[in-house]
Amino acid sequence: MQARLVRGRIAPALVAIALAGLPQAARAVVGGRQGGALEAVSLMVLGSRGSVCSGVVLAPDVVLTAAHCVTGADAFRVHFRDPSGQPVLLEPAGIAVHPGYRADAVKTRQRSIDLALVRVATPLPRRFAPAVLAPAEASPPAGTTLVLGGWGVTAEGDGRSSGTFRTASLVAVEPYGQSHILVWAADPRGLGKKPGAGACEGDSGGPIALSSGAVIAVSTWSKGQGRKACGLVSQGVLLGPQRAFIDGTLARWGRQAQWAGD
Repeated sequence: MQARLVRGRIAPALVAIALAGLPQAARAVVGGRQGGALEAVSLMVLGSRGSVCSGVVLAPDVVLTAAHCVTGADAFRVHFRDPSGQPVLLEPAGIAVHPGYRADAVKTRQRSIDLALVRVATPLPRRFAPAVLAPAEASPPAGTTLVLGGWGVTAEGDGRSSGTFRTASLVAVEPYGQSHILVWAADPRGLGKKPGAGACEGDSGGPIALSSGAVIAVSTWSKGQGRKACGLVSQGVLLGPQRAFIDGTLARWGRQAQWAGD
């Protein structure tokens, strides 16, 4: 099976992506549905080389995303649409990449903590709510209900279907046992053996939440059947074990994350 990072590369420039209209498709992520409560804590992260990713709001001016979404390009912008539908592009005032991130981790099979924090120069509108983060130090037991959200495509290679927030109801799976770094999720109807719902291109950095709504991980990678990249298993980096990085970075920026139970 082929496995890929789920950052999308579906437009030649970030401004062009934002102005393109990004049609409102009816389907979701891959095999899910449009909208959901997680939309209030998520937006897009666009790169000047055509990368399209998702992100999770942690503070009025801070977004958590995947590290591979904010490396390898000349410029990045946090993107959303105002109430009239016009695109808004916010310039970063600071970017912090996790020191454990390895850009070639998939190829070299190294451990990588694919996380980054982005501080924007202009605060987000009040309709965006900081996410509550789950402090779990290990992946949840197999069968635990998880909700994955993102702004990516509904089918691999279908760039025109991105730009709509969609969610999919998945369950935790343990292809390699319990992890203290990653969480794996799959469609409960196929459990990673048959194609179904999950992350795809453009969903990197998007939230993976428990049924309580607390975000336990962000999407970073997916794999499909045969040579396909989407549809079997979605993977994310657990946030609880990386709390020191998240809290330490936010403290330097004068901000604070919301952790469940605090």
